[in-house]
Amino acid sequence: MFDPREKIALFIDGANLYATAKALGFDIDYRKLLLEFQSKGYLLRAYYYTALAEDQEYSSIRPLIDWLDYNGYTVVTKPTKEFVDATGRRKIKGNMDIELAVHVMEMAEYVDHFVLFSGDGDFRSMVEAVQRRGRKVSVVSTLVSQPPMIADELRRQADHFVDLTTLQSKIGRDPSDRAQRQAERAQVAAFADDEFESDDAI
Repeated sequence: MFDPREKIALFIDGANLYATAKALGFDIDYRKLLLEFQSKGYLLRAYYYTALAEDQEYSSIRPLIDWLDYNGYTVVTKPTKEFVDATGRRKIKGNMDIELAVHVMEMAEYVDHFVLFSGDGDFRSMVEAVQRRGRKVSVVSTLVSQPPMIADELRRQADHFVDLTTLQSKIGRDPSDRAQRQAERAQVAAFADDEFESDDAI
């Protein structure tokens, strides 16, 4: 599937990949993900796309975004938009499809093999356009979940389909790491509380 002489670029639809991994019951270790594709060819770029709620004081995705930014990923974000739908319910919208598609087309001249982490059928015509320029496209998603996370038209268009389950042993986070990190966070939080209390007492 990969030729070691190829220049590879990863395009990660963050929300879509998160939902896919969650449906399969595992967390992604983004350091391992980078190493996995660096071993397959010359990894030119790894892009990660996500929308962020700017008005929130704390966003659960912020630590991940910061880590990715410092560890070999190019992070592309934009603020989410809030709107009221026809039924009067507040909804939040944060679609990064256009940004991702524009970057893919801009990079088509320099990349031999695109790896798209998304199952969104809206990307089918983008994949086709890149293929017309003689480029290969692999799509990473899953058929295993119910319903499948990959749109049939995208899977048919791709040169290769990689089921995320086949990468789980290589890029999945060790569950014991998560437990350890949660324990460390709890320790840090407890220490911070102690510090605050002792400062308060002075």
